[in-house]
Amino acid sequence: MGNLVGVTHTFLNSNKQKLYCLKSKTMMSKILMFVSLCALLCHTSCSSKKEEAEAETKFLLTSPLRRDTLVTRVYVCQIRASQHIELRSRESGYLQRVFVDEGQFVKKGQMMFQIMPLLYKAELQKAEAEAKFAEIEYQNTKQLADSNVVSVNELALAQAKFDKAKAEVSLAQVHLGFTEIRAPFDGIMDRFYVRQGSLVNEEDLLTMLSDNSEMWVYFNVPEAEYLNFKLNAKKDSVMKVNLQMANSQLFEYPGLVETIEADFNHETGNIAFRATFPNPKGLLRHGETGNILATEPLKNALIIPQKATFEILEKKYVFVVNKDNVIQQKEVTIEAEMPDLYIIKEGVSENDKIVLEGIRKVRDKDKIAEYEYIDPKVVIPNLKVYVE
Repeated sequence: MGNLVGVTHTFLNSNKQKLYCLKSKTMMSKILMFVSLCALLCHTSCSSKKEEAEAETKFLLTSPLRRDTLVTRVYVCQIRASQHIELRSRESGYLQRVFVDEGQFVKKGQMMFQIMPLLYKAELQKAEAEAKFAEIEYQNTKQLADSNVVSVNELALAQAKFDKAKAEVSLAQVHLGFTEIRAPFDGIMDRFYVRQGSLVNEEDLLTMLSDNSEMWVYFNVPEAEYLNFKLNAKKDSVMKVNLQMANSQLFEYPGLVETIEADFNHETGNIAFRATFPNPKGLLRHGETGNILATEPLKNALIIPQKATFEILEKKYVFVVNKDNVIQQKEVTIEAEMPDLYIIKEGVSENDKIVLEGIRKVRDKDKIAEYEYIDPKVVIPNLKVYVE
């Protein structure tokens, strides 16, 4: 019996060991499969990152393009009516009647205001009566002088009194005329500064009147651009400009620069130009603002895309790739700006290779292994350059 138990115990232990070994082998197989899977994933991920890194190292390069072009310069401007005047009272009195309304278009000679004229009518009647009396006195004295009854000096005295009386009549007529305020030219009324029935004094402002048939637009030009304009302008030529209104739309009629002020402003270094614009539809009004767009031809301009530049502390830079494929950071000076383009004054040449795309992925003195070069004649037209 004892032997049977011992055999049974030995048999059970043997089976347990076999079962343990089987489980261990199964666990080891799973571990090996998991490690293999991780290695495969890691290899795939590393390969993907390597491919992405290789893709990221491919840059697009181009060169500055030198050619004749047109650049549009923008100047802030003030729009003024060709005639814009104040209408003031020339006499004191009550404003008896107002014949027009604010914002109304008036014709030359049209009655606008009338100051109570009764006092001035009375003064005119008095002056006319005195002139009549002086005339009669003069005629009587003349008859006596013709008969040698009175001296020539007495006749001259009567003549002087008569002339003085006529002058008083003319003066009274002028004062009476000042009670009627008429439009001196065709124009548009401004708002009223007094109302009917108000007591106005001499020189009080009544309203303002603007002739908007043509507009004078003033804009300031820096000294260097003024010199370029004068040196390149042909004899008797007139500079044509366009007006961009406050709503960013272009005014439909072009203007002509007809006047340049005599002196430069020493504080700003600018000189004022005046352009004249026709305004047949009355769209423009005195006091508006806008921008003058002046087109200027540039010979042998050096053009680069704006996207090839970056800014550090308000200075413009580009990345230039040398013959050893090493990146060099260079500052450029902007002469003019166009849509999507810069005109370069100095900093690079047409033989340089500049980074067009990928400037955020490199730094100064980096070396790039692979890039694609695109001819600037292909790049520039796709950036909306305006060339001749």
